[in-house]
Amino acid sequence: MTVTREMGFADIPALYGRMAGDEKHEWASASTLPVLWVLYDRVLDVAPDRVDDPSRDRFLLSKGHGPMAYYAVLAAKGFLDPSLLDTWTRWDSPLGLHPDRVLVPGVEIGSGSLGHGLPIGVGTAIGLGLQGGRQRVVVLIGDGELDEGSNHEAIAFASRMGLERLTVVVVDNRSGTHGWPGGVAARFAVEGWEAITVDGRDQDALHEALLTPHVGTPLAVVAEVR
Repeated sequence: MTVTREMGFADIPALYGRMAGDEKHEWASASTLPVLWVLYDRVLDVAPDRVDDPSRDRFLLSKGHGPMAYYAVLAAKGFLDPSLLDTWTRWDSPLGLHPDRVLVPGVEIGSGSLGHGLPIGVGTAIGLGLQGGRQRVVVLIGDGELDEGSNHEAIAFASRMGLERLTVVVVDNRSGTHGWPGGVAARFAVEGWEAITVDGRDQDALHEALLTPHVGTPLAVVAEVR
């Protein structure tokens, strides 16, 4: 069952507050809230009644080990009944500590093991291109995931393939072990991506960055959260 009234961003804190039991990832998850809201409110072509529509955009939460913010936004947008948030971390809840695409409407992948989401996004973008669709693929990762070698391979390959339907949003809260000379955006720019850095809490700046033209190359938006 889904909600009948679409909620606004002002409802998100109350929805987020209904979940407890994963304090370890609470703040890491909260850093993704503005990005998730802008994506679902202004950018992605997705809807609760189109979760299986082949023409829908694809959103992949690679940073899936703390999905509280994701569940709150899905509830606000009608994909979930808000009452399900109260079951978070219960053994019989569909809302697991990692999102499950089989149990949660709107979730595209099961995720949480760092470094998997971007490679899956690259494959998804290639597959949709072969089918002739115009769907957008957006992957949200954390800056700490850039320590994983699988991401470096995906970054290099995506630009060589000219995957312009692919967008990566990196939530940079300085949790990476090694960092990157010149900042996270430089990691993508050196491989030929269109790369932009914005304030990760400025929703208008995020929206503008996500609409940046990037013909023939993928787009990376680095959302800095300090």
